[in-house]
Amino acid sequence: MIEFSLEGRDTIALNDLLKITGLCESGGSAKIMIAKGKVKVNDQIELRKTCKIRIGQVVEYGREKITVTP
Repeated sequence: MIEFSLEGRDTIALNDLLKITGLCESGGSAKIMIAKGKVKVNDQIELRKTCKIRIGQVVEYGREKITVTP
């Protein structure tokens, strides 16, 4: 489980979150994984690459989970 703090921001794009947390090498590879249906947000497959992730949401990729905190 990874905790990611938005640090004063309201949202972060899904592809940026995967890149910043190190689960994907780059934003481009994150977009590919999202498009392939390999990423879930709150237990739902998310296909929008720049979906806005907010505080309290949980993102799953592979065996990793990211919890977004304030």
